[in-house]
Amino acid sequence: MKKLPPNAKGQVRYRAVVDIGNDPATGKRRQLTITKPTAKEVKAEISRLTHQRDTGALVAPSKITLSEWLDEWLERKARYVEVTTIEKYRLMFVTLREDLGEARLQELTEDDVQGYVDRLVSTGRRRGGKTGTRLSVAWVESILVRVREALDQAVIRKVVTANVAAQVRVSLADKKQDRAEQTREKPWTVAEVQTFIRGIADDRLFAPLLLSLMGLRPAEVCGLQWERDVTPGAEGALGQIALTTTRTMVGNAYTVEKSTKTLAGERTLPLPPLMDKALRSYKARQAAERLAAGEGHAVSPYVAVDELGAPLNTRALREHAYGLMKRLGLRRVRLYDARHSCLKALAVAGVPDIVLAAWAGHTNASFTKKKYVQIGVEDMAEAAAAWEKFAGA
Repeated sequence: MKKLPPNAKGQVRYRAVVDIGNDPATGKRRQLTITKPTAKEVKAEISRLTHQRDTGALVAPSKITLSEWLDEWLERKARYVEVTTIEKYRLMFVTLREDLGEARLQELTEDDVQGYVDRLVSTGRRRGGKTGTRLSVAWVESILVRVREALDQAVIRKVVTANVAAQVRVSLADKKQDRAEQTREKPWTVAEVQTFIRGIADDRLFAPLLLSLMGLRPAEVCGLQWERDVTPGAEGALGQIALTTTRTMVGNAYTVEKSTKTLAGERTLPLPPLMDKALRSYKARQAAERLAAGEGHAVSPYVAVDELGAPLNTRALREHAYGLMKRLGLRRVRLYDARHSCLKALAVAGVPDIVLAAWAGHTNASFTKKKYVQIGVEDMAEAAAAWEKFAGA
């Protein structure tokens, strides 16, 4: 311990340097300088820091900002999740970086994060509507989940003592306003699906779109390959499709081919006769197009391709579907929502939960029903008839 000369105000201070262990990232020795008005206070601080160091509870002062920490967290996270997921997280953090990114992580407070969440709900919209208007509560809560996860990691790595986002929530008033204002597009009814199928029967992409209506994700449709994944039906047996690869858009800018998101997503499905026939017809059409185009036709193994053999991405498939919906006078719904319509129809038809989950590519049957099987009034006709019988009418 060292006694310092009196300062300009004549105050005497005491200073000491204490070892606080090695930096977990670099392995370098770390020290803290303590300056207090009395020797007793310096000794007390040395004792406190030494105890925290020895018990593993010490959090050393750090100048790292929230934005810098998010970069570190994303870099580590990239080892365990798909590149498309990391890109989604980066987009989630854009407004957070603008709002609080320059704040030092150790100085960030719960009020800071709560204020950010409140502003995000009320004025956070950037896409899909007028900039600066309300953002959906569901999306804000998704962002908040990732913020908590990133700050949890900061606690584990002893960058901060506590997760200041742990108790932050979207207000009840905002949730109620969101429910009142949000217009949530419902998936197609069975009748709408059937109208779409009849209306696109002569469309060039009938087979790929029918695969979407069979419950495949758009990225799974675009990842299918003829020789590797499609086995046509033989005499007395159903054909099969193997789902092993997806081709998905990153930031709506470029396509990434990768394995299925989970092990359950890698599955083999039987081909109903209608689907088998559509794929056979589509393959024959592609052969004719290849012959007509000659050298101008690309050699591609994929099922979903354009007239010159170039693989289609999910955006091209989606926009083609939207055009058909408009022509047929149908409600415009996300092509991905065709999964909802398909899985609900299978559930209502009595397909066992375990089979429904396997068809969807999920490990958890309850998750499949909770997320995808939303029963509408049109699905309750049998229940109404049963009540009529029960009431004795």
